[in-house]
Amino acid sequence: MSSEGTWTTGDIPDQRGRVAIVTGANTGLGYHTAAALAQAGAHVVLAVRNLEKGNLALARIVAANPGADVTLQELDLSSLDSVRAAAAALRETYARVDLLINNAGVMWTPKQLTADGFEMQFGTNHLGHFALTGLLLGNLLPVRGSRVVTVSSNGHRLRAAIHFDDLQWEHSYDRYAAYGQSKLANLLFTYELQRRLAQHDQNTIAVAAHPGASSTELGRSVPGWAKPLFTVAGAVFFQGAAMGALPTLRAATDPDVVGAQYYGPDGLGEMRGHPKLVSSSAQSHDEALQQRLWAVSEELTGVTYPV
Repeated sequence: MSSEGTWTTGDIPDQRGRVAIVTGANTGLGYHTAAALAQAGAHVVLAVRNLEKGNLALARIVAANPGADVTLQELDLSSLDSVRAAAAALRETYARVDLLINNAGVMWTPKQLTADGFEMQFGTNHLGHFALTGLLLGNLLPVRGSRVVTVSSNGHRLRAAIHFDDLQWEHSYDRYAAYGQSKLANLLFTYELQRRLAQHDQNTIAVAAHPGASSTELGRSVPGWAKPLFTVAGAVFFQGAAMGALPTLRAATDPDVVGAQYYGPDGLGEMRGHPKLVSSSAQSHDEALQQRLWAVSEELTGVTYPV
């Protein structure tokens, strides 16, 4: 293994015989995560909303690595019907799942609702992944070394709270605070899931990662007035999506990872750099908050967990 500061895709252990499901794998962080896992020999399922873009991503991965074993699964995290259909298809096709990487997400969207009436960022980033994980967990639990990796963000610290009195932002809407809520929810979910897994068995762990400041399509919902600033900041401070995917890949494959860890870049402000173990906000470790969010998430999605 490399030294702590220089972990790269070259440090990914052999993934042959492993099945990895990556949400939002047609572009950005998800694409680079899927490509690296395929390169290491995993059978990778690109779980994507847009099958046309998914097919292009699959073709790119295979062109770069003709031996790659990659398939597509349609999945729209903003629709619980789609999540249920995708989970049913995946459960049937893959008796065992080694890695579930909850990567897909939206950021700073204008006020929108999911098919089920949830605020778009909370519904997609948290509730969609909560439902998907719960529906697939039975296929991970028997598999030694299996992991659920959920991608959060530095945004979990920024104006972030779980607004239980108005989870769907019906009374007023703040796109930045709504994003912060969804990314805080990703960590609360990871830590509560790990607590439950640890009580159940030792096969499966839940971990989290964040990409720092990475150039991806996530910025497509940046308000018009901020786009020039975002572009300039991106050129100076942001790293490429391939680097941004490294914390997720380390969380997913490093043999030394343990449950409830959080990985992010090692540079100034965790904005860029190679992946290392990082810490999350005190709020994300609030067990009462974790359990309250879990109960609400089960109620909203109708998905209960086998742990």
